[in-house]
Amino acid sequence: MSGTLNKVMLIGHLGDEVKMHYFDGGNCIGRFPLATNETYTNKQTNEKITNTEWHNIVVRNKAAEICEKYLSKGDKVYIEGRIKTRKWQDDSGNDRYSTEIHCTDFTFLTTKSESEQQQANTAAPKSMEQKEQPNKQIQEEDDDLPF
Repeated sequence: MSGTLNKVMLIGHLGDEVKMHYFDGGNCIGRFPLATNETYTNKQTNEKITNTEWHNIVVRNKAAEICEKYLSKGDKVYIEGRIKTRKWQDDSGNDRYSTEIHCTDFTFLTTKSESEQQQANTAAPKSMEQKEQPNKQIQEEDDDLPF
């Protein structure tokens, strides 16, 4: 095989709102952090350990506007793209590097109702009635997952 491949596929949660930057000519860029988690059990201590990796996502033009409109902090999203490293200089003249995922495709994995529920839970504290009924069963939606 003589070609090369630069492809990234991530499923994670937004760590912040989409930050938009607009340019002359109507183009724009959206940026947001994406968290992916790896969980394993330490065999010696039997302790469950979770490692979080943060990814800087960059989305362009119409896709950026769609992400800004529909994505919120905490939403789950599938991102497909490529890795790009930028070199820049800080105020002291030192070389700095930023590794980003330039998004080419995405799929929202959090439903609208789940997103609204997340926003309601963070906006209003739980009432006493909700705290008194922790064993109330929540019906899960049917999904098409094969497992």
